[in-house]
Amino acid sequence: MNELIEKVKALRDNEIRSVIEQRMSEFESFKEKSDNEVFKELCFCLMTANFNAAKSIIIQKEINDGFLNWEKEKLAEELVRLEHRFPNTRAGFIYEAQKYKDSIKQILDSIDNDIEKRAWLVKNIKGLGLKESSHFLRNIGYKDVAIIDFHIIDLLVKESLIERPKTITPKVYIEVENLLRELSGKVNINMGELDLYLWYEETGKVLK
Repeated sequence: MNELIEKVKALRDNEIRSVIEQRMSEFESFKEKSDNEVFKELCFCLMTANFNAAKSIIIQKEINDGFLNWEKEKLAEELVRLEHRFPNTRAGFIYEAQKYKDSIKQILDSIDNDIEKRAWLVKNIKGLGLKESSHFLRNIGYKDVAIIDFHIIDLLVKESLIERPKTITPKVYIEVENLLRELSGKVNINMGELDLYLWYEETGKVLK
């Protein structure tokens, strides 16, 4: 783990630190935004599962308020036009989630900690697993959960911190999250920020 700790510390002495701190500030600002704005970020995270995050950002900007009230068929048509890989499935998830468009922020604010917030999302929002729920929470300012995808797995394997899993089961997810929690403590940054540094280390990009 020491080598990865040093890499993260080196990045924090790099110009990328200001980019990551700006992104974290943008995430934090969601705590002041409306339920509808938070819901649109939920829709972004519903779209990213097994799909390109950069393309999902473009789609999110295109559809925008349509996420709040379009019927499933209209959502699917737009996702086809915008070349989402799973237009019908994602349209169904977004349409079903619309019942929370005016309450999602209030619901999450009423739950004590980030782990319990994530558990609520996994249970109640169809299409959100542990990774997507964690992604959503980080993007709206909650920083105590890890976003574990195969970019992060690839990095941890290269650093000889884990063996490559065949799939990221819930058990594997929690085990890797605990490892990342230890790492975040050693470099003295929160889990949400750590994810951006690790993503940058592996991909050379800072997205959301």
